Amino acid sequence: MLRSRYLTCSVLLRLEAFEGFKAGRLRLARLVAAVIGILLSIAMPLDVMASIDATKSIKTLANKQLTDKQYHCHNEIIYRESRFNIDAVNGSHYGYYQMRSESMKNKPYDYQFYIYWYYVAKRYGFDKSNPELPDYCSALHHLRTRGWQ
Repeated sequence: MLRSRYLTCSVLLRLEAFEGFKAGRLRLARLVAAVIGILLSIAMPLDVMASIDATKSIKTLANKQLTDKQYHCHNEIIYRESRFNIDAVNGSHYGYYQMRSESMKNKPYDYQFYIYWYYVAKRYGFDKSNPELPDYCSALHHLRTRGWQ
């Protein structure tokens, strides 16, 4: 009987200690999460908190991904197609590149950029000087020779 009480007491003490340890870890986790949240809200750069200008964003994205020559051709295509208006609509053509799919309607600039990237690579091939990039200059040449825009 004495031994049974001792085991019961021992088990209860261990359970209480374990639950206290769990509660301490939970408090610590909450404190760490709060500190991280505060630091992230303070450390946020000003340009992230400002509104995003899609025209600058598409140009910035293209500038980071393309060579100067391809960047110039890419931007001229967008100017000819939509005048840098992400919401441009011409019949059944939508977005910066006036792609013929209603699924392009209201898509973000980076989505449109990469869809057009794959389209140009498939249809016009790759840049001879940099075979990892689609040949936007061939696409621009096609636009000019057809007399579109």
